[in-house]
This record gives sequence, structure tokens and C-alpha cells, in this order.
Amino acid sequence: MTEDARSTARQAGHHPVVEKGARLGYAANGLINLVIGWIALQLALGSGTGGEQASASGALRTLAEQPFGAVLLWVILAGFVLLGLWQAVSAFLDGETKERVKAAAKAVTYLVLAGLTWTIVGSSGGGSGGGSAGLTATLMQQPFGRVLVALVGVGVAAVGVYHAIKGWTKKFLQDLQERPDHWVVVAGRAGYIARGIALVVVGGLFVTAAWTADPQEAQGLDGALQAMLQVPFGRVLLGLVALGFVAYGVYSFARAKYADI
Repeated sequence: MTEDARSTARQAGHHPVVEKGARLGYAANGLINLVIGWIALQLALGSGTGGEQASASGALRTLAEQPFGAVLLWVILAGFVLLGLWQAVSAFLDGETKERVKAAAKAVTYLVLAGLTWTIVGSSGGGSGGGSAGLTATLMQQPFGRVLVALVGVGVAAVGVYHAIKGWTKKFLQDLQERPDHWVVVAGRAGYIARGIALVVVGGLFVTAAWTADPQEAQGLDGALQAMLQVPFGRVLLGLVALGFVAYGVYSFARAKYADI
């Protein structure tokens, strides 16, 4: 990458619109996690309606049904696009390869969320299609498909373990530009650990799907949270994870303020 290109990337990354948009993106992510946590908590209490999914798409559809929901989704869309752009710029700037790869992965994540939001903005709020099972079935039809599905599961579980460790060790504080209040630290720890547990379960479901050659076993976040109900004291576990997602949402709002951008 030439010096001129690096300079252009830095200017783009430090543009006030991009910086404020990135903080808006963190706040948007916080709102989605709050809604996921609320839906999961209703599921744990047995008071859910059955029509809401504890996932990003389910949270966005729930928000779309609220007063001024369309306006809110446009704001969320702008936040995710700008946060994804800022992460993409960070991936191109000088730094350790590991940090650049992480920034690139985050850029993809937020741009995918932006695409999901755009789809829901332009849709009538219908079903979510084949979901993880449909994608897994397609993947299994490829050469070494079951191996690929298993590798996806292991990768997702590894990310979950990383999130849990990041929360337990409070490594997430490195993402902030200053030491936040104690409540932010508590929310961050609970949130990262809860998300880590959920991702480990998601990864486990994909590995199970590969082992049994049954694509229906592969489920996303909503399926993973539903699966927690099947274990001893499942409702207690799901309730704690749900509160963890709420905590992560609260932390994300704080990150919108304290993030090192």
C-alpha cells in the first residue's frame, strides 16, 4: 500500500462523519443486543409469543414493528455502514497483521448487519427463509461438505471461547480510549461471556449437524438459545445468558462514548 493511499485512508477514517457514524454503529449494535436479550428472557420465562426470534434479524424485525420503526432502521443502517467503513479503513492502515485481520473481520460483520438491515427495511417483515439449516444443506452438497460444516462449527465455537476469555480477563478495555465507570466494566464482562457461551453452542450445533449429516441440526443464535432449554436448569441458564445480552447492549452504548476511534 502506497503512502498516498495510507494518507487517504487515514483522512477517511478520521473524518468527523465517519467517526460519529462509527459511534452510532456501536449504539445500534447495543440496541439490537438489548432486544435479543429481551426476546431470550421472554423465552426463558416461557412468556414469548413464539413469533419472535432471538437473533439479529429477529431483533431488527421487532424494532421495525415499533412506532417510527422504519426511521429507526434507517438510522441503524447508517450506523452499521459507517462503522463497517471505519473498520475497513483500520484494516488498511499500518499496524500488526493480527489487528488488521481482526479489523477486516469486524468490517465484514458490520457490513453484513447493514445488508441485513437494508433487506428488512425493504421487505414486508416476512420470514427469514431457510436460515442456517438451508445454508448448511447447500454446503453439505459440496465436496467434503460435512468437513466444511464441521470446520465452520469449530471456528464459531473458537470465536465464542475468545469472547468469553475477552470478557473474563477484561481485555475489551483495550478497545476503549479511557478507563470507564465500574458499571461499564461489569456490563462488558457479563456481555462478552454470555455471547461467548451462545457462540460455543452455535458452533456445537454445526458440528453436530456435520456428524449426523442432518442440516436441520445446524441452527443460528435463536436455535442455540432454544437448545439451552433442553439441558438441566436450562431456563436458568438461558435467563442468565439473556441478561448477559442485555448487559452487552448496555456496554455497547457505553462503547459508543468511550470507543477508541
